[in-house]
Amino acid sequence: MTSLPLWGTIVNTVAVLLGALVGVLIKSFMGRCTSEEKTAAKSEEIVEKRTLSESVMRALGLCVILIGISGALKIENVLVMIVSMAIGTAVGEWLDLDGWVNRLGKWIEKCLGRGEGSIAEGFVTATLLFCVGAMTVTGAMESGISHTHTTYYAKSLIDMVSALIFATTMGIGVALSAVSIFVLQGTLTLVASLVAGAIPTLITGEIIATGSLLVVGIGTNLLGVTRLKVMNMLPAMFLPLVLCPLFSLLPI
Repeated sequence: MTSLPLWGTIVNTVAVLLGALVGVLIKSFMGRCTSEEKTAAKSEEIVEKRTLSESVMRALGLCVILIGISGALKIENVLVMIVSMAIGTAVGEWLDLDGWVNRLGKWIEKCLGRGEGSIAEGFVTATLLFCVGAMTVTGAMESGISHTHTTYYAKSLIDMVSALIFATTMGIGVALSAVSIFVLQGTLTLVASLVAGAIPTLITGEIIATGSLLVVGIGTNLLGVTRLKVMNMLPAMFLPLVLCPLFSLLPI
């Protein structure tokens, strides 16, 4: 079952649905309180949710770092990774990929998030949170190329906790974002799976190892240790396609 390329996407989709539905149930339960009880309970609930979510996210951040390190250590040629990270990050900074993603998110929110009710707001906010990010791309590459899904498993846990928290305030619209996750991540995974057959195993291994290093950066961001713009580092994942054949010609 786990050898299915889309398995990681399916797990992520189900995790968001479960988290969102639990959040909706919590919201419904809170809505049955009297106005005074509701106000007091809501303020306490917000504090508890923030504390709990921060603690859980940091714990998951440690797990994400472990996953990233275990994948990055499988690198065959560390020089390929170093050069890929240096050049790829420079390209990403020059293109300002992180800025483009943020502007895209604001544009989508402006177009769909206003005047459409809480369902649309929850859908748009959750879609941007779950679908736009480095983990979406690195997970798709991992699932499509090697049919392993550790990155998407970690992403599923993070997204499930986030969906639960968002659904307690934004409602059922958060659950609808599961459709976006399945369509986007599924498409990226299938594309990666199709392309993988034309790429030598050595190169795909370097791509996954470099992507795993980016996952380490995501983990340190979750811990609050760093504030890396991982999106600007994404081009590094694709540079082994050029650097591996080039380095094979050099006497090193």
